[in-house]
Amino acid sequence: MNALTVRVRLAPSPTGTLHIGTARTAVFNWLFARHLGGAFLIRIEDTDRERSKPEYTANILDGLRWLGLEWDEPPVIQSERIEAHRAAIQQLLASGHAYRCYASEAELAEMREAQAAAKEAPRYDNRHRNLSAEQEQAFLAEGREAVVRFRIDDGATIVWNDLVRGEMRWSGSDLGGDMVIARRAAAAAIGDPLYNLVVVVDDAAMAISHVIRGEDHIANTAKQLLLYGALGLPAPVFAHTPLILNGEGRKLSKRDGVTSLSDFRDLGYTADALANYMTLLGWSPPEGMGERFCLAEAAAVFSFERVNRAGARFDWDKLNWLNAQVLHGLPAEQLLALLAPRWQAQGWSSPSGDVTWELELTALLGPSLVTLQDGVEQARPFFERPSLNDEARLQIESEGAKPALAAVLQALEQADPGQPAGNSLPASNSLAADQARALLGEAAKTAGMKKGVVMKSLRAALLGSLQGPDLVATLLLLQPSGEAIARLQRCL
Repeated sequence: MNALTVRVRLAPSPTGTLHIGTARTAVFNWLFARHLGGAFLIRIEDTDRERSKPEYTANILDGLRWLGLEWDEPPVIQSERIEAHRAAIQQLLASGHAYRCYASEAELAEMREAQAAAKEAPRYDNRHRNLSAEQEQAFLAEGREAVVRFRIDDGATIVWNDLVRGEMRWSGSDLGGDMVIARRAAAAAIGDPLYNLVVVVDDAAMAISHVIRGEDHIANTAKQLLLYGALGLPAPVFAHTPLILNGEGRKLSKRDGVTSLSDFRDLGYTADALANYMTLLGWSPPEGMGERFCLAEAAAVFSFERVNRAGARFDWDKLNWLNAQVLHGLPAEQLLALLAPRWQAQGWSSPSGDVTWELELTALLGPSLVTLQDGVEQARPFFERPSLNDEARLQIESEGAKPALAAVLQALEQADPGQPAGNSLPASNSLAADQARALLGEAAKTAGMKKGVVMKSLRAALLGSLQGPDLVATLLLLQPSGEAIARLQRCL
């Protein structure tokens, strides 16, 4: 196909926040469009009036921008096109492809109960397909409202070539009987048009060349192809991508906890890592490419020949690895730009009042981060004086620990004479790393202790834990404000 004619769309419903499955569909659409130099479009399917909310639309668009999935034309708002949808339904009624069905909800419920008792698949029995004018008038005289149904020939075979699954064949008898395309309305009115009809009308109006969506839409595709034919509209090419599965092999859902793109952002995953990972959910990169790449690199080689048919299991370990790779590759300035808003949300600020201290802290923590939220928890003892956990308390109470800490305290006070705990020192007075190491060595000699005892006890005193980042760098960050001395005094 000519690259200039490629037009794809994402069509989310603003009835909730952007789901990871919808975001993955957006990624595949964007990659395909960019690979062929085509257009990536957005249509907001807000025809569910009760559940659609503007804040969900804003969340969806913000999430797509965050991922780097910019669209090429202003978003289409489906609810603004209802007259075009009704006109299409009127066309189908006029051509005989659709009819009004007056079956009541009670009658339909009775029909479904009988089918269930007979162990039959639920389907509409087409009871009002061929009403006479007199029968229809009788129903109207009763005050019945009617849905509009599209005729589906049970003997029809619907065939299309799917870019992921190859030739697909569906029998009309498997589509559940004549399909409702408009909700109930009184007399000759047409009620609210429904999903399968409006999707066809809007995709045709937007000149969509390829519809790329999840495999859970396959049955809808069969129905929609019948509608394209009945309306005399050209049908797009379809590609049905694999579903995202949880660890147990079931479709990922809200029961699995984290499914919204907003949740992943809050947990501290980066846009680069998440977009990278979603590309791998169902697509295999060419040999030699590896698994770490940006969207532009993936777009250069993307094709549906490498999209798998089987469901893609969500792998937290793989996502964590990718996110860590992204964070570890960032310069301190860029990493700080990501961490600073999270620190500010905690009410934290640099004790020295300038960005240099925060950059030094970022450089210290960066190599150990898996998510940005780790950068909050690991930074906490640098902004807030920590309590001692059980291991740290036992270490402080162990033999030789307090003499070791007293020796370090004495050395620090001699290095910064006259500085009471808590007073700020200019950054230029900070101990250099080699000075700090020498200081700790001398403290060990003064206390008559092995250096390991000194270091372990100092870590417990400064961080409240026996785990943490490089101890010398930690001391250098806490020392200028007097916080290192204050924490040692607390333990003594």
